[in-house]
Amino acid sequence: MSGRHGHDHEHRGEHGHDHAHEHGEHEGHGTDNPDHPHNAPLTDVQLRVKALESLLTEKGLVDPAALDGLIDTYETKVGPRNGARVVAKAWVDPEFKRRLLADATATLADLGYIGRQGEDMVVLENTPRVHNMVVCTLCSCYPWPVLGLPPVWYKSGPYRARAVIDPRGVLREFGVEVGDDGEVRVWDSTAELRYVVLPERPAGTEGMSEEELATLVTRDAMIGVAKVAAPAPGAPR
Repeated sequence: MSGRHGHDHEHRGEHGHDHAHEHGEHEGHGTDNPDHPHNAPLTDVQLRVKALESLLTEKGLVDPAALDGLIDTYETKVGPRNGARVVAKAWVDPEFKRRLLADATATLADLGYIGRQGEDMVVLENTPRVHNMVVCTLCSCYPWPVLGLPPVWYKSGPYRARAVIDPRGVLREFGVEVGDDGEVRVWDSTAELRYVVLPERPAGTEGMSEEELATLVTRDAMIGVAKVAAPAPGAPR
């Protein structure tokens, strides 16, 4: 189910056909800072949401700090922690990993990770020879039950375009190098199907518990724009 773009990567979608894309510039490192080059100008809808937020704040109906805290919780803590637990469990439990890769939706549902934006999910395993990364070229489809809210850069036009046409360049900007002997596969999430990356387990973590391993897993690693790093020697667990 893949359409071939370029020479060194595959762009894969649900329906097995080539996609049209608008090409844009994409510079710098991944960040949620709206001023960063990864992030495109706000759309009309986003501007209206900002205006509504400002109005509600002025009337004292919304506490900006509380709202920011709520968004941060779902974007970087609650959602990604669910995914991190799944990754850690797959690292230590071969049977769970087999079921996860064979039928992610049912396996995740058994853990209670179901609901809106997670009706149908697929887990992609990174290996020493294959590196997967996820994008949504049409909008910002994202597996909320296991990753929370999508980061700003994931929804930006530049990331959505360049992840397809220059995935190695994008990965390099995030600090990930894939050797010439490695394959980069780009997966296009849709409203019907959402992808999650199972990153490689880092060396030197053989003695760590499932709970300890989960603390190493990041949101970006489960999107495929980062690798999981082993803890520094002597670091507390």
